[in-house]
Amino acid sequence: MADNAAERTERATPKRLDEARKKGQVPRSTELSTAAVCIAAAVAIYSLGHMAAGQFADFMHDSLSLRPEAVMAEGAIWPALTTAGARALWIILPILGATFFAALAAPIAIGGWNFSGQALMPQFSRLNPASGIGRMFSARGVVELGKGLAKVGVIGVIAWVLLKALTPELMGLSTEPVNNAIGHAVSLAGYALLVLACGLAIIAMVDVPYQLWQHAKDLRMTREEVKEEYKESEGSPETRGRIREAQRALSRGRMLQDVPRADVVVTNPTHFAVALRYDEKKNRAPIVVAKGTELLALKIREIAGEHGVPVIEAPPLARALHKSVEIGHEVPAALYVTVAQVLTYVYQLKAARERGAAPPPTPSFEQPAPPTKQ
Repeated sequence: MADNAAERTERATPKRLDEARKKGQVPRSTELSTAAVCIAAAVAIYSLGHMAAGQFADFMHDSLSLRPEAVMAEGAIWPALTTAGARALWIILPILGATFFAALAAPIAIGGWNFSGQALMPQFSRLNPASGIGRMFSARGVVELGKGLAKVGVIGVIAWVLLKALTPELMGLSTEPVNNAIGHAVSLAGYALLVLACGLAIIAMVDVPYQLWQHAKDLRMTREEVKEEYKESEGSPETRGRIREAQRALSRGRMLQDVPRADVVVTNPTHFAVALRYDEKKNRAPIVVAKGTELLALKIREIAGEHGVPVIEAPPLARALHKSVEIGHEVPAALYVTVAQVLTYVYQLKAARERGAAPPPTPSFEQPAPPTKQ
């Protein structure tokens, strides 16, 4: 049993995941990043390569066509190099932009944006040769070796098939004009890179689910860790008990504030007390505004006596109301007749007091049918 409890069988809690993100532990796939960068570069080269090749040809022609007096002039070389570098950068900027965007978007695709200062801290434990050897021969090391061999195999097969298919076009480049041959060669290079990148994409499609699974596995928790985290976040049982008691006290305080506005308090007479209020304009049936047993029932009766709320003894009705109706809910249909008898007597009692007449005798209220709890 102790061994089972120590096994990391539980999924990581939100708190554990948040702490891992702060440490820089998020799922990442180098295969996805490599494939995304290669595909972006291949698409950019294939679509813009012909134009970029022509621009580079013009750039090389202009750069090498220098007048003697310009070359011999003092201070002419540095401005010429600066201009040439800026022009070359401008030509390849779309390709660089595509690869930069892919390199940025690929990691975010599976792990989201995350920057962690803790991940930048040096970890000297990684310099331990024994740990390094252990990582090499671990299950993860075997998986990485398998991915490497798979990449070599997939890329090798695709490259062989591609080279065989493109051989006629490559041989035909020698018969084309120089500018056209350069543009055609760049387009072929972009196409070849795109096909090879598709092979990397296949490996990435396998690697991404594996990395997500491995990340979740690394963050698994034992049952004891989950319990300890729950205690830290929710507090100890004693603290939770005090909080619940405070909440109950607050609820009782609000409940007792409604007793003076009740129409009647039905009692057991000492063990139960239930305060009812009925507003025929707002409610279909009387509403329970307060209820309690023992000391709380006594407090309800005291408040009712202080504010002139009639207190009626009807033990079966008091027990039925206390058991079946929550505070703020209407009286169930099974208790309508008995509650109506009580309210009728209360109204008769108020009328007699207003006339100064003797109070009517307390009737024997009908035994209520046992209601189902709402």
